[in-house]
Amino acid sequence: MANQPKSIYDLTVKDANGSNVDLSIYDGKVLLIVNVASKCGLTNSNYSELNQLYAKYKDQGFEVLAFPCNQFGDEEPGSNEQILEFVCTRFKSEFPVFDKIEVNGENTAPMYKFLKSGKWGIFGDDIQWNFAKFLVDKKGQPVERYYPTTSPLTIERDIQKLISVLDASS
Repeated sequence: MANQPKSIYDLTVKDANGSNVDLSIYDGKVLLIVNVASKCGLTNSNYSELNQLYAKYKDQGFEVLAFPCNQFGDEEPGSNEQILEFVCTRFKSEFPVFDKIEVNGENTAPMYKFLKSGKWGIFGDDIQWNFAKFLVDKKGQPVERYYPTTSPLTIERDIQKLISVLDASS
């Protein structure tokens, strides 16, 4: 890939219906990008808390972007249609759920290559499990990475800080 993306907004992903989504539509918003799974021990708490954060901050320029991934314990085996039904029926989630992707290995989605290219120290490159979280600022730069076991509600302060940053330099 000759042209490395300079921000998350330089990338295009597929939604759960297979349509292209240019991530520049989120320009100026704070994003929480999460690799999700339906059959994980972390599923209930994460979806519940992600819903709470989304409901609280969606009108303040915050988005949760969920990317199903079946690379950990075969815990997201369903089709995109099944995943959407599960998320929307069981959790009443309103945030966007995208096409199932890979977050590690040679078929890593370009967006995850970009997210993992940060200097994350103890995390290393690879995503450890379902529900790893990346917090992305209004300029499309990943600013924080959280372990899968990190409760979404515990990062609320970090989200608030990024939402409240004024775009003086843009």
